[in-house]
Amino acid sequence: MSDAQKRSYNNLAPLYCISSLAAYNFEELFGNNNPVIIEIGFGSGHATASIAEDNPELNYLGIEVYRPGIGHLLWEIDKRKLNNIRIIHGDAAEILDNLPLDAVEGIHIFFPDPWPKKRHHKRRLITRPFTALLKKCLKTNGYIYMVTDWVDYADWALAELTATPGLQNKYENFALPQSWRPETRFEKKGLDKKHEIRELFFIKSEE
Repeated sequence: MSDAQKRSYNNLAPLYCISSLAAYNFEELFGNNNPVIIEIGFGSGHATASIAEDNPELNYLGIEVYRPGIGHLLWEIDKRKLNNIRIIHGDAAEILDNLPLDAVEGIHIFFPDPWPKKRHHKRRLITRPFTALLKKCLKTNGYIYMVTDWVDYADWALAELTATPGLQNKYENFALPQSWRPETRFEKKGLDKKHEIRELFFIKSEE
């Protein structure tokens, strides 16, 4: 962690980071009953902060294992004076498993680790049965929005989400770019390498 990230983490983590969802409900956590969006793996958090700043009527819960990224997002929260972001440091599967049914309006997954080697594909985040856990957390008509710059992973994720009961693709194939999503650092790196950006947008259907 850089010195600035350390300062942000030490000073701001008690205000915006929570250790577990078990002891909280969202109304207590955010101080309101606005809809909640989860972001899994927010990296440096720049896009997270930008989206939250543009949508103050929504609450955002970021899940990240990378401590320097948490420090940077805390710095962004303080700089932008944001009140609608909370952070959990930990494993997404364990955290989401503790969420109640039908808890959130949306889930963002921007540029997850592609695990490009075939022997590592089983480590990819967007794979069954994890996709069923994502669906469980969503309210009816809630959405999963994933973006990747790896074509192979995009094809893989499309197949896994399509095969998950209760999820429906909003588009015939890959999604159109969502105008409200800012470019991320990983996206810029991918574009610099001439990678193709692919987006997926799935909706939880009525049971």
